Amino acid sequence: MKISILGAGAWGTALAVSAAARHELCLWARDAAQAAALARDRCNRRYLPEAALPGALHITADRDAALAHAQGGLTVVATPMSGLRETLAALPDARGAIWLAKGFEAGGGALGHEIARALRADAPCGVLSGPSFALEVARGQPTALVAASADAGLAAQAVAAFHGDAMRVYTSSDVVGVEVGGAVKNVLAIAVGALDGLALGLNARAALITRGLAEITRLGVALGARAETFMGLSGLGDLVLTATGDLSRNRRVGLMLAAGRTPAQALAELGHVAEGVSTAPMVLARAQALGIEMPITQCVVDLLAARVSPTQAVRRLMARDARAES
Repeated sequence: MKISILGAGAWGTALAVSAAARHELCLWARDAAQAAALARDRCNRRYLPEAALPGALHITADRDAALAHAQGGLTVVATPMSGLRETLAALPDARGAIWLAKGFEAGGGALGHEIARALRADAPCGVLSGPSFALEVARGQPTALVAASADAGLAAQAVAAFHGDAMRVYTSSDVVGVEVGGAVKNVLAIAVGALDGLALGLNARAALITRGLAEITRLGVALGARAETFMGLSGLGDLVLTATGDLSRNRRVGLMLAAGRTPAQALAELGHVAEGVSTAPMVLARAQALGIEMPITQCVVDLLAARVSPTQAVRRLMARDARAES
């Protein structure tokens, strides 16, 4: 299969490394200097320095050339959420695409499928998501993902592209559920990181993850998702990985906030995008518009805005009235 991956960050690079041995793969980098460095060094020194780029992987800064390469094959948009709208708008009208971004768009709070529907209503689209650290994928360590699309043919293409010895790719038609799970878990990982940074124990961590999953499910169902989706890879699976894994950027933001860094200091020290930071206020806005209660998300928003400290956020959650579990 001919595959073009648009975006040479850590995740796009990792998928390119994973699939290049089986397919004709082109990796597009927005910046010409970065593309030249990738081609010369056969390594993504900024985003994934530990992984060697296969010799067969073609690298370009020419987006038109990358799109032409994937004609009749598969186009994968590997930009952050902030670049998804622009990249989808640049695709040929009938071109199907899947994206990797996890988040709600800053400003309007749109999910990826809502952006795609507004820009290219007649083109098949979908999302590839699930519990996956880029470095482990590039190393060929076992990983399971889910390809979600209303178009069964596009989901099958994603399976054909990436399913292999070290990666299982499941399919789903619940695009909303897969996107909500992938987006909101980043917000909750900041909360769990902050709690762990306060050394409040494993009981507290388990409680926060479990009640966080309840928040994800409430919002997702209100947006049209199926509740059972959140017990799968893009819900429970991705939440557990991102909230507890040492490679999680969003978890590291929470840890740094608990250590006394301001949000600005934490992001500067991180040096990479942590989608949960920009996603948190968008999640809360969508929830409030639907009348959905998300107290953990509210605490993360207030924490990132420096309205509460990590300790005050925990006290606020523990002071909530007792209620039936739901």
